[in-house]
Amino acid sequence: MQSLSNRKKVLEQKPMSFWERIYLPAIAKGLSITIKHFFKKIPTVKYPEEIRPYSKNFRGQHSLKRDELGRERCTACGLCALSCPAEAITMTAGERKKGEEHLYREEKYAVVYEINMLRCIFCGLCEEACPKEAIYLDGHHVTADYLRKDFIYGKDKLVEPAFDITKLSQKTSSN
Repeated sequence: MQSLSNRKKVLEQKPMSFWERIYLPAIAKGLSITIKHFFKKIPTVKYPEEIRPYSKNFRGQHSLKRDELGRERCTACGLCALSCPAEAITMTAGERKKGEEHLYREEKYAVVYEINMLRCIFCGLCEEACPKEAIYLDGHHVTADYLRKDFIYGKDKLVEPAFDITKLSQKTSSN
């Protein structure tokens, strides 16, 4: 194959010097790096006793948040599932029934909301795509388990525990 510039590429190999042939400088350089690392203090964390602090942008386990009144924020719009590159999020939307206004924020809500933690790459795109700020990646680790089916997290593991704001205000006023 001929080059486009019609120039020939000429490679010249100059002969190696005596020191290059015996590799002594390369060996000395490698040993100096090894000796430097030998005397450095290694930052060891003894895990159960000491817990290493994580950075503020650590992406851990997913959680579905509630609003100030304790209602689920998720409206099952599906933007989190669309933005997920690993296709780890699945959901089924449903209509809110009469009398469920205290449970769900909007007319439409997620009846089934599942995240497959084995597929999730913890990129945070679902968190960015959510217009209602319903899904967050908290600073908790995804726990280990024995069965694959236990890594499919449903609403039972994802939704924050509900609290009653009226009982909370009664407790603070009685104190």
